[in-house]
Amino acid sequence: MSSNIRVNRICENCNKPFIAKTTVTRFCGDNCAKVAYKKRKRQNKIKKSNTETLKIKLEPLEVLQVKDYLTVKETASLLNISRRSTYRLIELGKLRASNLSQRLIRVKRSEIEKLLTKI
Repeated sequence: MSSNIRVNRICENCNKPFIAKTTVTRFCGDNCAKVAYKKRKRQNKIKKSNTETLKIKLEPLEVLQVKDYLTVKETASLLNISRRSTYRLIELGKLRASNLSQRLIRVKRSEIEKLLTKI
């Protein structure tokens, strides 16, 4: 049972006018439908990749907010400054840190909060 419906449409892919035989036809032909399908799939992959990247970027900050003692690198990323600036704050005495050995410097979270409330 076919109908004799003829609907004037414009292809969503190539923007050319065509005559559709159904009311739900969106593309002028198979090639345009395939191209549009590939575009949709590509956009979905890009969107998924962007959300995963954002999740990976935000994950370390969530982990840092739970720790009591932070390394110099973690402190720098939490304060959004360079590692050298963090070392400079420690040397000037503005930020107290525990020196466990030459390479093991830890900063207590409460010291970071004190530094931020002073400013």
